[in-house]
Amino acid sequence: MPDVELTTAGRKPRSNAWQTAITVLQEAAPPAIPAGAHAMTAVVEFPPGDPGTPPHRHSGPAFGYVLDGEMLFELEGEPARVVRAGEVFWEAGGDVIHYQDGNNRDDMPVRFTVTMLCEPGKPMLTLVDEDELVRRQNRRAPSGTGPVHGKVEGR
Repeated sequence: MPDVELTTAGRKPRSNAWQTAITVLQEAAPPAIPAGAHAMTAVVEFPPGDPGTPPHRHSGPAFGYVLDGEMLFELEGEPARVVRAGEVFWEAGGDVIHYQDGNNRDDMPVRFTVTMLCEPGKPMLTLVDEDELVRRQNRRAPSGTGPVHGKVEGR
């Protein structure tokens, strides 16, 4: 059998497929990780056209992957962008406001998975109040599509 090696037990053949089975989707400079953080992985699904979670922040970094559909993603200081199925996103967490994570499509749901490194004793997500949004509006990228949600790229 070509490209097959025996395991250490010598019983089951093992292919060399494992050598090319991994595709790196994203690498990020290590963000600040809260002391004693724990990891939480969740699947989030929003119906067609749903604006998603109101502006919020996370206590630690979050890393995600869009499974189906298109997410409209906007972080403080960055323009809104569309993250499509098979694409990744991340945010440093902490003080940065996450403005948008809603569905960019009106004709299909969006589903994504996210792994967050959460600070002990703090919720994994904290909503940002209107007063703070007003005080920090100068930190929002000029191409932001609105305070809650907006379609981009023709959707």
